[in-house]
Order: sequence, then C-alpha cells, then structure tokens
Amino acid sequence: MSAEEGLVILDTFLKKSLNEVQELVFRKAWEGQTYSEIAETSGYDANYIKDVGSKLWKLLSQILDEEVTKSNFRSVLRRRSRRTDSAESQSSVFQIKSQNAQAVLRNYQQLSKERGEPEIISENRGISSFSLETRELEPKKSLILNSDFLEIPSGSVPLNSYFYVERPPIEERTYAEINKPGSLIRIKSPSQMGKTSLMHRILGYARQTGVQTVLISLQRADSQVFTSLEKFLRWFCANVSRQLNLELRLDDYWDEDIGSKVSCTLYLQGYVLQQIDSPIVLALDEVNRIFEYPEICSDFLPLLRSWYEDASELEIWRKLRLVVVHATEAYIPLDINQSPFNVGLAINLSEFSLEQMQDLALRHRLDWAKDEAGVKNLAPLLAMIGGHPYLARIAFYNLGCQELTLEQLLEEAPTIAGIYSNHLRHHLANLQGHPELAASLKSVVTSVEGVPLEAIAAYKLESMGLVKLKGNRAIPRCELYRLYFREQLN
Repeated sequence: MSAEEGLVILDTFLKKSLNEVQELVFRKAWEGQTYSEIAETSGYDANYIKDVGSKLWKLLSQILDEEVTKSNFRSVLRRRSRRTDSAESQSSVFQIKSQNAQAVLRNYQQLSKERGEPEIISENRGISSFSLETRELEPKKSLILNSDFLEIPSGSVPLNSYFYVERPPIEERTYAEINKPGSLIRIKSPSQMGKTSLMHRILGYARQTGVQTVLISLQRADSQVFTSLEKFLRWFCANVSRQLNLELRLDDYWDEDIGSKVSCTLYLQGYVLQQIDSPIVLALDEVNRIFEYPEICSDFLPLLRSWYEDASELEIWRKLRLVVVHATEAYIPLDINQSPFNVGLAINLSEFSLEQMQDLALRHRLDWAKDEAGVKNLAPLLAMIGGHPYLARIAFYNLGCQELTLEQLLEEAPTIAGIYSNHLRHHLANLQGHPELAASLKSVVTSVEGVPLEAIAAYKLESMGLVKLKGNRAIPRCELYRLYFREQLN
C-alpha cells in the first residue's frame, strides 16, 4: 500500500481532509522519515513538525477508535483496508457516513423516483448514516459519492485542499526564501498555472512561523484607484494599514512637496514597520493589472525594487519580505534595470509531469490511473493538454464525476463543445485583438516541424502559454492548441 492509498482510506473516516502540514507529515512518516528529517527537507521547525505529528496521531486514534502512533499507523490503515474490502464483498448493504448524509439520501430518493427504481429500504433521521439496498443502485453510489468528494476547479486551489499537487522543489525553495529578511519572490507564468495557489501556501507557511502577512490583489482595486500615482499609493498604504490593524495616518506622512513615492516610503518605514514587532510578508497578486497603466507602472515597480535594495543597508527594511505575482500574458516594454523583475528569487511555474498527473488522477479516485497501466492511460491526456495544471484539474473533475469517458474527453477536447471551450475561447479573443499574433500562431499550428518567428511575436506567444520555443523555432504548447487554433484561425 502506498501513502496515497493510505490517505484515500483515511479520507473515508475523516469529516474533512488533512491540512497541508498534516498531509506532509503523514506522507513523509509513511516513507519512514523522522521528524527531524521531515523538518529539514520541508523547511519547517523540528519542534513544530513533532507537535503536528503528535496531534495527528491523536486525531487518528480518536477517529479510528484505537491507538495510532507513528510506528503503527501504516499497519492500522492496512488492516482497516482489508476489513473494508471484506465487508464490501460479503454484503449488499453499504453504510454511508458523512455530515451531509441526509442530502445524499434525498438525491437517491429523487433519482429512484424519476427512474422508477426501488425505493431506499430504510432511513433513520436520528443518526448520520443510512442503509441502501445496492443491486442496481451501485453505479449511482459511486457517481454521487465521488461528486460530493470532488472539488470544482475554479480559481486558486484552497489552502487545505486535498487536490493541491506540489511541484518540487518549488514549494521548498519559496518557503526557505520567505524566511530570509528582506527577501523578494517573483512568481510568474501564464494564467491558470497555479501562481495564486502557490502564493497562498507561502503566506500560510509564513503565518505558521509567526510572521504577519498582508495580501493585496490589484484585481480588486477600483478603476479610479489607477487615475493617478498618488491615489494608487494612498490606496496601497491604506490596505497595508487596515490588514495590520493599524490606525490610518496617511496625512501625517504625505507631503506633496516631496512626492508620492517618498511619502509612501516614509509611511512604511517611519510608521508601519516601526509599529510592527514581527516581520511582514507583503504579497501583491495580479500585478499584471498595473501593466495597463504605464505611468503608474513605471513608478511603482521601481519603488518595490528600491525597498528590496534598501534591506541591504537599512535594518528596518529587513522586516519586509515581498511576494510579487503576475501573469505573463501582458507584455510591456519595461526597463529591466528599473523593474523588480530581475532581482530576488524568480519562480516560473512549470507544467505537471506525467508522475504529477498520475498523482492528481489518483486523488480524484480514478483507479484506471494506477500503476504502469495508469501511466499508459494518462499519456494521451498529457499529450493533449501538455500537463497544464488547470486543464488537468478540469479533466479529472469531469472524469471523476463520470460525466464522460477519457476517450470522449480526448475526442471533444479541441472542439467548441468540449470541456475546454471557455479556456480556448479566452485565448482566441486575445488573438483576435492582435492580428499579427494570430497570423504568427497560424503559421506555427499548420507547420509539422515548427517555424522561426520574429522575436517579439515569439516572446508574446510563449508568454501567453501557446507555444514552446526550441532553438529558433516555435511549436504548439500542446496538441489541444494545435488542433483548436488550426481550425479556428482558418
């Protein structure tokens, strides 16, 4: 039995999934690592990991109603697995235990009524379980239970989600970097590659180490905020103050004679950083929004860079740690020597490997993805979507809900009726606003061996995530884009 299978068994007893650190300890302990080794490889404090482990075994002991320790938890879960398998093979009645049991029961009753099938035998509204006669209802049991378990892929992956797949060594590198005084982490990639999900995990890790965090998403700013640099910087400082529960004292530090950038810097240095005893992690999400306003962008990005550089000379600025997140679709001719995008730790999120795709498939309880046979089954999907994290989540969610087969998914994927239609239509709309890029991409998707492109066009299409560059030639990022755009751009 693998750690993944152990987690699946454990999930049937838990009311909610383990959090990220609990799952980390579970996986590493399954591999036989000590608490010290887990702490060393994950970047956490050893005492903290030991405390998480101790509480985890106590939690499992309560849930499984027997003593669970770090040394015996594997054998406990193996025994539970055999017991469950035996019970399922000998009985045609199964027990469903969950907080929403009555809701699932009503779904069954409605389905049975609509399809003229046998009604549920018994119901006891006083307990959180009920019995059903299976026979012909067995396929629907799998469908309804898995749909309830699965997580609709929308936006970032929640911090405690069972469906977040790590991409080593990215997480470990960012956790180690955010521990450094005055650090700056830049996370960039095309849209829907997992930037915001990673950012939330960096902030979660920082909070666990006793650091205060501030998250500012530029996507939430009103349009009027971007009408001038002064309005934008005052909005920025107000957000920082509110999230740190500090009294707003902008007027005490703002001076039009010295300008907005100096006023903003003095406000953070002379007030915010002085008032807060602990370090602060300031995360800026959707920074690409500011690219739409060149006058503000050309002042604000160098300002971030100056704060990072001040940390090497002024102790007070070492309390500030920055995380800057932006999509690469937005191309803007920034002066590389004035922007913050050539300093700090650069993280460019990659696609999932075949192994990571298999991991995500198994988290969606897709048994056909197991072992070597599963690798072969997943290979066509990897070729179709190129390991794109969001596209993989959509695929496995739909497959887990049994709404379509893998063969149907692959056949319909590049069409306007497929599950990726919204994603593809978004890219098509962007291309239609830039005819020169559409023409360049058309030459790529209609070529067998790839084509050389003009440098700026190649950079933009690669930044949009539509092509890969091999030497001087561009090829489609994946088969999905080749098939869809070859049809649409004609």
